[in-house]
Amino acid sequence: MRTTPRPAPLILLIHFAVTACAPDPYDTILRGGRVLDGTGAPAREADVAIRDGLIAAVGDLDGAVAETTLDVTGLYVSPGFIDTHSHAAPGLETEERSHGEPLLAQGLTTVVVNPDGGGPVDLAEQRTELEEHGLGVNVAQLIGHGSVRGRVLGSEDRAPTDAELDEMRSLVRAGMEAGAWGLSSGTFYSPGSFAENAELIELARVAAEFGGVYTSHIRDESNYTIGVLAAVEEVIDVSRQTGITGVVTHIKALGPPVWGSSALIVERIEAARAEGLSVYADQYPYLASATGLSAALLPRWSQAGDSEAFDERVADPDTRARIREAMVENLARRGGADRIQFRRFSEDPSIEGQLLSDVAGDRGEDPVDTALELIIRGGPSIVSFNMSEEDVVRLMTQEWTMTSSDGGLPEFGVGVPHPRSYGAFPRKVRKYVFEDGVMTLEAAIRTMTSLPAEVMGMEDRGRIEEGMVADLVVFSDHFRDNATFTEPHQLSAGVVHLFVAGEAAIRDAGFTGVRAGRVLVKR
Repeated sequence: MRTTPRPAPLILLIHFAVTACAPDPYDTILRGGRVLDGTGAPAREADVAIRDGLIAAVGDLDGAVAETTLDVTGLYVSPGFIDTHSHAAPGLETEERSHGEPLLAQGLTTVVVNPDGGGPVDLAEQRTELEEHGLGVNVAQLIGHGSVRGRVLGSEDRAPTDAELDEMRSLVRAGMEAGAWGLSSGTFYSPGSFAENAELIELARVAAEFGGVYTSHIRDESNYTIGVLAAVEEVIDVSRQTGITGVVTHIKALGPPVWGSSALIVERIEAARAEGLSVYADQYPYLASATGLSAALLPRWSQAGDSEAFDERVADPDTRARIREAMVENLARRGGADRIQFRRFSEDPSIEGQLLSDVAGDRGEDPVDTALELIIRGGPSIVSFNMSEEDVVRLMTQEWTMTSSDGGLPEFGVGVPHPRSYGAFPRKVRKYVFEDGVMTLEAAIRTMTSLPAEVMGMEDRGRIEEGMVADLVVFSDHFRDNATFTEPHQLSAGVVHLFVAGEAAIRDAGFTGVRAGRVLVKR
């Protein structure tokens, strides 16, 4: 009888040695893409492998095996985008919108929330609410100065006592201990506008102890009060006095009276950086901003106290006349009534999407009187077309300017929100890279990835290199925004695959439903 010969001992030894040394298969390999590593370096063709939520290898991985292999030849592979100024938290807290699909469709994998001095004071509670239904994207929290001030002083227009300032310090410290990435302020808005810069410096000292940043919607982006240049200097001075990284958020020169001021803004920030200060900016790529009609047109003194205090002021003929006079000037700063478009007004949805000039014309009223009446009824949110292309481009192309959206996560089909909520990041690529050639694709991607990661102190993301978290976006040459100012509820297009911590949230241009995001806690 013929038998199968037994392997020689040496052959068995070699077999077991080779088997023992064979690497485990990767979870996913992206083959043949044009890798934009996030640093601004030229794109290069390479494979990217993912294992256990991390980037496991980058380069020529011919012969390597994976559970899933995707041919991304001709597509761009980039770190997932980081939005340094997002109002998406309330939407992400809901079961219906926790997937964050409008964010994912822009290539976003991380959003920084609670900007402009807002958000809750209790960040631990917010974290619980954010994670209750799972998250489509990662979330980094800031602790808001306006919220902290409001908790201690309400809407009072005065400086805090020593005891009140200590209480505010304690609240900021609690926020940082809960994992906040820094302190945000909105000194343009009430109640933050009632704070002197010295108050911000004292609270920023606390955030600086934890390595946090200070990001500010500055006191004046136009010439409302101290002027845009002096307002930028306030952020610079906070950085100078505390050593904290300062960010002029959604940087702009707002309104015809200050168009062209971007050159002087750049000079101020460049001088601060030459001084050795860590000062940056972020920006959304649109000529229109968005805020509330009250914030845009009311003088700040009229907003001190509660709503009853405001009602008493407008009921007094002399005080009402003073408010109206200030509103005339503020509307001129915004460029006039035909530059104000209503976004959302629950009291009268019929005006949503219309211009203030048209609504006033239909009523046969002066636009200022229409605006004041709407404010008395609760105040709609607005889009304000108030920037010049020259200023936007000059600020965009600075090496210290990051990309942000200042967008939220709207309820789909409700209201007429600013299109930035759906398209800020792809718009920058489509318009300012592919169409206008204002900057290279590599430079634009840096403003969305490694630069915000560096500024925020996120050491494990923002670049494509071995060991980094596998937050990755794969997009095509057709990456574009579809949202417009009149039809904003349209998802962006061109993202083919997107991974959050190595899990596919978009596969073959379709949402998978995976919620692999988490609240990132600064350590």
